[in-house]
Amino acid sequence: MTHPIIGITGNTSAFKNDDFEAFKINYSSTGFSTAISLAGGTPIIIPINEATFAKEYIQLIDGLLLTGGQDVTPMLYGEEPRKVIGPTSPERDKCEVALVKEAIRQKKPILGICRGLQLINVVLGGSLLQDLSEDESITIQHVQRSQPEFSTHSIKVKSGTHIAEIIDNNSYVNSIHHQAIKELGKGLTVSAWSPDNVIEAIEVVDDNQSIIGIQWHPELTFLENHESLSIFKDLIKRSISSKSSM
Repeated sequence: MTHPIIGITGNTSAFKNDDFEAFKINYSSTGFSTAISLAGGTPIIIPINEATFAKEYIQLIDGLLLTGGQDVTPMLYGEEPRKVIGPTSPERDKCEVALVKEAIRQKKPILGICRGLQLINVVLGGSLLQDLSEDESITIQHVQRSQPEFSTHSIKVKSGTHIAEIIDNNSYVNSIHHQAIKELGKGLTVSAWSPDNVIEAIEVVDDNQSIIGIQWHPELTFLENHESLSIFKDLIKRSISSKSSM
């Protein structure tokens, strides 16, 4: 059996070399592609491109991995940008919104990490806290000062969910985000929370759709943490299952 092809959303940056400063580069953290390879998939990077290419990209792949990065443009959930918001990329948002919608249409499995979880929520009609400081009940350090490969806070996992099959209740995760889900998107189930009730995982897993979103970063911890690698193995498993049913 061939390894399922997993499309990993990329980002762009200026070339960090004075001799080539006029050039922009496509990139993706090596943690994503390495984790997908170790989990049994074939990773490819999808560059930021026109939304019209979304159908072809999704046809090429068996599963979609939405990566972290810029804040989601607040106009996508009907808000003005407040002073607390970080950098956004409307170009990337437009591309990835099209990818998510097309993956849902083609019933291809999705895994969203950090920004990826937030984007899934917005595409399905939800909204975001533009900064965690907007909610005084949030007390945990979600932008951790420890090194990103270390887990720093626990999560409560809802029994009976798909996430509960992968992650144990009271597991510890790393945390590098200043935004979070405010209003939950349509059809989504919350499957994990932090102790201060920030949503840490969402899902839709049934016969028609296979979507998982997590707020932490397993691409930074999978070499030392078996649960982190299991998240990527689950995407591979869901991609194989989806492919065989088509």
